[in-house]
Amino acid sequence: MCGIVGYLGQKPIVPVLLEGLKRLEYRGYDSAGIVTLSNGSVNLVKQAGKISNLEALLADRPINGSVGIAHTRWATHGVPNAENAHPHTDCRNKIALIHNGIIENYGVIKTELISKGHQFKTQTDTEALVHLIEEFYKSGLSFEEAVRAALTQVEGTYGIAAVCSDEPEVIVAARKGSPLVVGIGDGENFVASDVSAIINHTKQVSYLDDGEMVVVRRDGIEVKTISNQPVQKQVEEIAIDLERIEKGGYDHFMLKEIMEQPSTIQDAMRGRLLPEEGMAKFGGLHEVMEALLNVRRILITACGTSWHASLIGEYLLEEFVRIPVEVEYASEFRYRDPVIENNNALIVISQSGETADTLAALREAKRKGATVIGICNVVGSTIAREVHAGVYLHAGPEIGVASTKAFTSQVTLLTLLTLLLARHRNMSAAKGVEIVQEMMTLPGKVEKILGLREEIKKIAQIYHKSSNFLYLGRGYNFPVALEGALKLKEISYIHAEGYPAAEMKHGPIALIDDNMPVVFIATQDSTYDKIVSNIEEVRARRGRVIAIATEGDEEIKKRADHVIYIPHTKQMLTPILTIIPLQLLAYYIAILRGCDVDQPRNLAKSVTVE
Repeated sequence: MCGIVGYLGQKPIVPVLLEGLKRLEYRGYDSAGIVTLSNGSVNLVKQAGKISNLEALLADRPINGSVGIAHTRWATHGVPNAENAHPHTDCRNKIALIHNGIIENYGVIKTELISKGHQFKTQTDTEALVHLIEEFYKSGLSFEEAVRAALTQVEGTYGIAAVCSDEPEVIVAARKGSPLVVGIGDGENFVASDVSAIINHTKQVSYLDDGEMVVVRRDGIEVKTISNQPVQKQVEEIAIDLERIEKGGYDHFMLKEIMEQPSTIQDAMRGRLLPEEGMAKFGGLHEVMEALLNVRRILITACGTSWHASLIGEYLLEEFVRIPVEVEYASEFRYRDPVIENNNALIVISQSGETADTLAALREAKRKGATVIGICNVVGSTIAREVHAGVYLHAGPEIGVASTKAFTSQVTLLTLLTLLLARHRNMSAAKGVEIVQEMMTLPGKVEKILGLREEIKKIAQIYHKSSNFLYLGRGYNFPVALEGALKLKEISYIHAEGYPAAEMKHGPIALIDDNMPVVFIATQDSTYDKIVSNIEEVRARRGRVIAIATEGDEEIKKRADHVIYIPHTKQMLTPILTIIPLQLLAYYIAILRGCDVDQPRNLAKSVTVE
């Protein structure tokens, strides 16, 4: 959600900033802009739409300089057009600012500044902040001091970077609730909202924490709190390679990431399975294991795809660990004042580790005394730094906005966590060994499903013009139905809903006719006979049935228009397999409809505002 990149050094400025913006495209945006400083002037170019539109405008209106900031905007306040695009400037065109987040009290600030003669040109909340900085700067403060003073007056969230033509060798950046990282080079330094923007130039970085501000100069960085207290920051090395954020020969990042899942599932398990003991281990949970083994209740909170993974985690933990589990939308968690006790544990799940609602839930649970565990993908993310303990997915960068490999990695980790706790509490070693042995076969079984791409593409060709889809599953595969429907909605813009199969006759059955494709997850498990009955109910109303079924099930062919077979596995592990054909089905339908699968409209990869 929005992207920030800033650079101060000797390289040609525009190519560095444009490259950074392009690596941030996956976060979702609707406009883009650049500011550079040269010869005491602020050079501003911004444009609505894709970065390619900005690039074309820059070809006609070239700018240069040795310091600059650039931004991709995801609209919150004001329509997505060139005027509302960042960067924003002050009345005197001396100060330029880019901002991720929301200034909640911008209306009050704007009214006061207008009364003092400031002229506003946009509908954005961000413009109020740049004029507020100007007001303090006019009073005689240095640029750094003016930014600091302004930030003490604003309420809300921000990740900002600002420059001033009077002090052309400085970028001032700050963070509260929206991620920022500082890249450290040789005679050059960077600031960005994501390491992917700067990985081609440096692997040495420092992550800002909430309430911190950095002054970036060519020869170094200085970090302080917003209240002006010095901070010693650790310099870390980025662990990912540039190749992992490239398409690798695939047409789209989404397809690449779907195809990576045999490897990412294996990586999620690597070093964490003890086959001979039927046990799992997590080095990252060592400090909280005693608390975990004694909790009376587990809460899991997440958003979107991570919420669907959480539901599977609930089923796993309750069945095998025999402990009460509740799954909450993070966006609702803190506002409904949930009952949290100090013998409770909260698991927060987020691919990016920066999801604003999930962070707020994390902090609320810590405040109330719960043990908080994080499951996320991005090393050094805010969630990873703020939880009591946690584990990484090791899935590598997920660039496609619609999450795929992160989902299967999350479910894999929740399965491992279940195995760990269950073996400590009530599961026999023999049962644990059985589960571990089956988990080790999953990457190969996913590989086999991926080999069905052409078959799934043919089904997509039949149904890509449909207006509605229904996804139905039971037990462990009910959350998979939700996730399958979400994937289709996200990237093809087809209305799709997921339901527990038994709930179909409590309302959704009214929608079924010969134009309605219904996707059933009908694997041979304890609910198989029931879901076959649900299929018959759809057939009786002339619905079109697409079934995800277990290899060898010939009976299902008699009841479904199309069958996609998956290898047999344990019931508890089926979601890791059943989601794969649903991801591919959504992908191919979206491609046939001409949709941008990597950057779907209105969506952002990392949602850093509430």
